[in-house]
Formats: sequence, structure tokens, C-alpha cells
Amino acid sequence: MHLILTGATGMVGTTVLDAMLKTTDISKISILSRRPVQLAEDSKDPRVNVIIHKDFTSYSPEVLKQLQDADGCVWALGISQTQVNKEDYITITKTYPLAFASAFQPALKTTKKPFNFVYVSGQGATFQPGLFTPIFGKTKGETELALADVRKENQLFQASTVRPGFVDWIDQDKNVTKYMPPLGAMRTGLGHTLHPVFKLAMKGNWSPTEPLGGFLTGLAMGKWNEQLKTLKGDEGRVLEGGFPIVENSFFRRVMGLPK
Repeated sequence: MHLILTGATGMVGTTVLDAMLKTTDISKISILSRRPVQLAEDSKDPRVNVIIHKDFTSYSPEVLKQLQDADGCVWALGISQTQVNKEDYITITKTYPLAFASAFQPALKTTKKPFNFVYVSGQGATFQPGLFTPIFGKTKGETELALADVRKENQLFQASTVRPGFVDWIDQDKNVTKYMPPLGAMRTGLGHTLHPVFKLAMKGNWSPTEPLGGFLTGLAMGKWNEQLKTLKGDEGRVLEGGFPIVENSFFRRVMGLPK
């Protein structure tokens, strides 16, 4: 099985790459990245192909040729709304994944096989933004709806979205967290403060990185495709055309995390 990964140098992307490297059923891992990926280099895993890709709004024939036989993708490329201006946030969060979805359509016509595209969204994404909805929630929701439209037009493009809660790296193996980007003293301190709160008192909103990485990898492999068709309640829902919105409760249940 051939999987694609973006955002491999970020927190979520790092733990997804770790999970992919540990999954023997994956025969090839194609990483789209603006810069070298240290975890990939240190792994010395022959299955990994890091494709240095500077412009995520455009895909050359040479790049697409390396991706065309892929079975799935985890789109973990993203950034906090506090780190960039509004225009750049929309470009990274919405324009980039939609550009990939568009560019990959010819490959689907060639392979004629399903492609599991997993978009990493987050709790707070909404289709009905209000006056005080942060740009994060509005843009993530718009991106989800746009990906749902792509899936509706081409059922081979089996797009889904995952809405993790508080993404918590504290319990992750330090041999993995050392590859995650530095968060700075304030965010690191806040993470350590909130860790016991979410882990013990707000479990439903807690998304520890190690199982999250395994879950996102499994989704890209199509592991829960049948279960996604019947999502309901606090575990998610399915939009017209078959687009699943996967809430944190589903992730926690299938990965065996306590309620």
C-alpha cells in the first residue's frame, strides 16, 4: 500500500509518519514537504520518498507521476491561526488541500481505484459560522464542504475529515517528540498544564498524539471505511455524497481509549 503524507514536520504529521513507519502493510510512503524531514532521514527506511515541494498550489507532471498509484493520503499540513495573517491561513488551510484534490483527479482516471484522502481538521470547525466564530472554525468548515463536493463529483476520491480535540503530545515517546517542532515556552507550559485536565477530566476532548497518528494512518488505509458510512451522534455524520465528518469520540472508541 502506498500512502502520501503532508505536514510531516509538524506535530500531527510527525506522529503520523511514526505510525506509517511502524505499519508493515505500507509498502511506500511519499512525503510532500518544503524541506527535508529529519525523522524520515534518520529512519533510513527504503519505503520513504521525500519529495521537496515548494508550491502547494501547483503540481508538476514529475511530482504527480511519483504519487499517481497511491492508495491514500493524510493531509496534516496546517498552521495555527495565531502564527500567520488571515490570507495566509486561508491559503494553507483551504487552498492547498483543494489544489491537491484537483491535481490528483487525472490520476484517479488512470488507476480507477479508490483513494482515501484524510483531511485533519479540528473541533470547532463549523458550517454555520457566527459573528464570533474564529477564522479557524470558519475556514476548516469551508474546506470540509469543498472536499465533500469533490467527493460527490468523483466517488473514487474518498475524502473524509477528522476533528481532533486537544492534541496532546505529552505521553508520546520522546524518541518521536524530539522531531516535533518547538512550541515555545508559553505553549509548552500550557500543554503541560492542560495535559492532566483533559486526560483525567475531559477525556472526550482529549486527542493524544500517538494513537491519533495510528488512527489517521488507518483511515488513509481504508481500515474503517465501512464504519464511516454509518457515523451518527457524537461520533460524527455523513454528508450527501458520502463525505464522513469524524468526531473525536469515534477516534477514541476505535482506538480503545477510555470514555
